[in-house]
Amino acid sequence: MRPHWRRLRYSWSVVQFLRSPKFVLVALLAMVAVAGCRQQEKAVAGVAQNAVNAEHKAQANATRLAEQRTELAQIPLPTKSMYIDVHDPSAWANPFLAIGKDSITVSIFLTDANPSKMGEGTFLRPAAARRQEIHVRPSDLAEAIVALPPQAWRYGRVVAVAENPEAGANDRAGIRRNMEAAIQKLNNLGVVVEEWPSN
Repeated sequence: MRPHWRRLRYSWSVVQFLRSPKFVLVALLAMVAVAGCRQQEKAVAGVAQNAVNAEHKAQANATRLAEQRTELAQIPLPTKSMYIDVHDPSAWANPFLAIGKDSITVSIFLTDANPSKMGEGTFLRPAAARRQEIHVRPSDLAEAIVALPPQAWRYGRVVAVAENPEAGANDRAGIRRNMEAAIQKLNNLGVVVEEWPSN
């Protein structure tokens, strides 16, 4: 009989312990710990997925940059003697970039499709009509440069870059950041940059 009472007394003490505030506290702590572990596992899985996505994006960007460099490699390297004496943006025959706070103005001067000298420079064939400007976001600069026609590169693979002279004094810091980013992108593309002082 005594062993039976012992088992009963033990069972009763277990029931009392299960009803006690200590057990409730221990059980709550265990549940919180398990939930915390699951949240950590989810957080680690999220970080790992973000790292994988970032790696895929970096690989895609590197592939695109290599493709852009290959396309621009068809343009010959610049011949400095052809443009060393050019000091006026209107006389610059290659792409000219005016860097602004929110956009970049790309000016190009296309060659005359008519090889004849007759009427050249007259109102029938004005040189100004062959000058074109496009406005691009700083993030789209590489795409815009690659899309320029080969005839826009008379001096070879070189561009002139200057701060937009129409920008206000308050915009200078943002323009300078865009200028540095643009020069870095152009260098990554293998394009020579001639930085001009802003007027």
